[in-house]
Amino acid sequence: MKDYSRESLKLHEKLKGKISVELTTELNTKEDMTLCYSPGVAEPCMQIANDPEKAWSLTSKGNLVAIVTDGSSVLGLGNIGPAAAMPVMEGKAMLFKRFGEVNAFPICLDTQDTEEIIRIVRLLSPTFGGVNLEDISSPRCFEIEERLQDIGIPVFHDDQHGTAIVTLAGLINACKLVGKEMKDLRVVINGAGAAGVAIANLLNGKDLGDDVFTPVKEIIICDTKGIIHKERRDLTNLKKSLLTFTNPNNLKGTVKDAVVGADVFVGVSVENVLHKADVMAMAKDPIIFAMANPNPEINPDEAYEGGAAVVGTGRSDLPNQVNNVLAFPGIFKGALACRASRITPRMKLAAAYAIAAEVGEINRDNIIPSSLNMKVADGVAEAVKEAWKQELEIEKMLDEVSDRL
Repeated sequence: MKDYSRESLKLHEKLKGKISVELTTELNTKEDMTLCYSPGVAEPCMQIANDPEKAWSLTSKGNLVAIVTDGSSVLGLGNIGPAAAMPVMEGKAMLFKRFGEVNAFPICLDTQDTEEIIRIVRLLSPTFGGVNLEDISSPRCFEIEERLQDIGIPVFHDDQHGTAIVTLAGLINACKLVGKEMKDLRVVINGAGAAGVAIANLLNGKDLGDDVFTPVKEIIICDTKGIIHKERRDLTNLKKSLLTFTNPNNLKGTVKDAVVGADVFVGVSVENVLHKADVMAMAKDPIIFAMANPNPEINPDEAYEGGAAVVGTGRSDLPNQVNNVLAFPGIFKGALACRASRITPRMKLAAAYAIAAEVGEINRDNIIPSSLNMKVADGVAEAVKEAWKQELEIEKMLDEVSDRL
């Protein structure tokens, strides 16, 4: 078996970085220098000084994303710090470019102070057309993203929403395969971190009207202590807020208790928390998304032995990989193209349905497009642009109504 850790290290030592800056025009003559730098560059500078909006058309801002991390929650490695996070952020920049034709650059911050991170991103915003928050630990990641929604460019925490969007895309197709309706599903989510909370919010249709998305019937969330219920005295404010729309029957117990009779299990936690007997206790034709890395909450073979109808994981060597690369390149490509100021729930929903639509013929091993499918980003981008257009139309209508009152 190939030793990917050793091979990856050799590659990184050879490359000394996986991204570089490229020129978009020639710089060979004095005229080139005059046009691109002094004195010619003074005119675009003055144009932008008089109208800051022109930075979008006269600089790289319109297709440039900052990948911001503090290194506090990197992959499955934990709090390894900003310098150690750099190889991951460079890889993320590669994915932006390869799949979305979006330029992105790592910004690895030597601070884990929430206020300082928010301040730095605000100060950096004139340079970038969007911000991808990455590998920032929970619960700070929620506050950082929320408080940066007013800076005029999209700020999107991919660990939350990218995972949620691709999970929903897979669930859309899995429901078609097993003949179930989204609105009838009883869903158990194991893991109450960034991804788990975002998945719950999206499946609940948070900030979306029922005319846009009908929420799943029931959501139960489990953390390391078991089911999140109203009698627990160890809940953070965030987990308490989840109870406003989850666990309506105030079920108590462990994740094994939660999955009894459930239609869907979504794991964003740790390996080996679910077993064959647990799957057998679920509803008919259960759907399993076991996304813990590197090893899933349950091995797909064991899940199928227990009666699972379809299984997805986070692994690239298994069918139905839930991979954020299906979401974020297209989301930013679309958002940048239409100059969106934020990524809204409607845009996330549109992205999920666009991803689901790229699968083709649905079967047990094909409910999510391949992470190497080059068509996905374009489909997502178009869906995101259309969703933003709808947002603007709704805002305009509301403003007109407000003016008449």
